[in-house]
Amino acid sequence: MNRIIARTAGTGSKALARAYSARPLSAGESKREGTGAARSKVTIHTIKKLYSDGKPIAMMTAYDYPTAVACERAGVDVVLVGDSLAMVALGHDDTSQVTLDEMMHHSRAVARGTRSAFMVSDLPFGTYHADEAAAVTSAIRMVKEGRAEAVKLEAGRRAAARIDAIVHGAGIPVMGHIGLTPQTAVALGGFRVQGKSVSSAQALLDDALALHAQALLDDALALQSAGCFSLVLEAMPSLVAETITRLLGIPTIGIGAGRRTSGQVLVYSDMMGIFDRFTPKFCRRFAEVGSTMDEALGEYKEAVRGRMFPEEGTHTYAMSPAAEESWRTHVQRNYGLELADPSAGREAGRAAAAATAVAPE
Repeated sequence: MNRIIARTAGTGSKALARAYSARPLSAGESKREGTGAARSKVTIHTIKKLYSDGKPIAMMTAYDYPTAVACERAGVDVVLVGDSLAMVALGHDDTSQVTLDEMMHHSRAVARGTRSAFMVSDLPFGTYHADEAAAVTSAIRMVKEGRAEAVKLEAGRRAAARIDAIVHGAGIPVMGHIGLTPQTAVALGGFRVQGKSVSSAQALLDDALALHAQALLDDALALQSAGCFSLVLEAMPSLVAETITRLLGIPTIGIGAGRRTSGQVLVYSDMMGIFDRFTPKFCRRFAEVGSTMDEALGEYKEAVRGRMFPEEGTHTYAMSPAAEESWRTHVQRNYGLELADPSAGREAGRAAAAATAVAPE
């Protein structure tokens, strides 16, 4: 990758800048060129205003600079650096294996691509469970080193003291998360819907699940009291999520919790059709980017195999006729090489591309 700084001025600077695969930004140039109309910074006050106005809050996960920029372009309200990246970006079997340092690495990348959206980062498993001091230390690191504006914890009422310490002791906003909490999915019997009745005929089971639903509500109220500014409700019946939402005075963000929450969140790789190991029942695929990527990579490989890429004159850098002739003479005289004619390569590439385009299926 050529990292030469393009020091140019005048009307030719943009054209010359395209010659480099990586380059510093020039003065006044936007990091997010083409991201659409500028909007005001989303803050907790903005989120509260959306909530009080009854406008659903759109939250989306992001794991790196490109996904953060995509969320910015779409005008997403909240960007979540979720520990789901352990599975969809790092290839782990579950979310409990990602470390705090790894989460901060991804969080910093997302921060560089986030200009107006409010940014929340997950504290991963094992970084806030020991005591209040550990929880506060991890939250402070995520804000200072990971550049997050708030942290998210997967925890119920038992974590209320730790959340209180983060919010009121360190002054860091906390988003809670109850229902299916992937970090502790094993203790919940796997990735299963929480608080769901099976059949009215199974009275004992119904009673047990009703108690579980009540426990979810108790958790929600406890986390609100501890200082959470918002709460994620994951994989629970719509009626339970609606009950929690209506009884709380803070916004709820649903994921597999029905449409009567204060907002929604999905995993970017799931809704884009990129992650193919499984698709949660609650996920709607808004695109099939994964198959498009497969096709594009296949076309690239075939173009390379057939020497149809790069195309001379389109993807290459030219010399002036005089310089080209001088170089050919120099190489022939000193090394005995006859260099290829770029125009011949260009015509051959176009002919091959045309033949591919009209080839019968």
